[in-house]
Amino acid sequence: MEIDELLSEKNYPGRGIIVGFSPQGRAVSAYFITGRSENSQNRLLVLEGDTLKAEPFGPSKDKGNPLIYYTALQQLDDTLIISNGDHGDVVCSYLQKGKTFEDALKSCSYEPDEPHYTPRISALVSLKEPYTYSLSIIKRSEGKPRRKFFKYSDPTRGGGQLVHTYKGEGSSLASFSGSPREVTISEDIETFSQKIWKALDKDNRIALHVRYTDLADGTVEQRIFNKHTR
Repeated sequence: MEIDELLSEKNYPGRGIIVGFSPQGRAVSAYFITGRSENSQNRLLVLEGDTLKAEPFGPSKDKGNPLIYYTALQQLDDTLIISNGDHGDVVCSYLQKGKTFEDALKSCSYEPDEPHYTPRISALVSLKEPYTYSLSIIKRSEGKPRRKFFKYSDPTRGGGQLVHTYKGEGSSLASFSGSPREVTISEDIETFSQKIWKALDKDNRIALHVRYTDLADGTVEQRIFNKHTR
């Protein structure tokens, strides 16, 4: 399904991760933030080299809160770690110790933001041949964390997967359910980025980062969109 068609059906998907493979064989990743509260809206994504951070735009009542401000993307050697919270730091730490993506997330839980209990989503992307990636979601089920992992060892060119935190808007937000949604990946980063940004609800969208990485020579092309600018 085209990414803009899929996202336009969701007025409030929360935070989302897209990982895929461009038609010509580039590794593709995207991370977006949507939010409704004042503090959620008071954010922007800041890119510093290979690190992407969710930071406050101006004064913040919750400065230092890892549920709102965190490293969304980081690179460890030939691996990208993408997350909607500080569990990305846990994954990085475990990998540095020779442990696995699954090991790291088994030590993590959903967010303690009652009544929503926002799922923690994450991705691990290998930036070398053969190209592989994994997605994960940790959500609350019967009062306990339920962890699901999805590994893609032979991804299709021109295709990818999307996972996000919420099904849609409501007084009590329902968590994303099922497997990651299959989406079409454009070869042109500008086209793909614009499709995502324009499809996100104008009142709720906050920020978006898209990255295309050439697996042959490591060349990186990126786009970043922020509702606010410093």
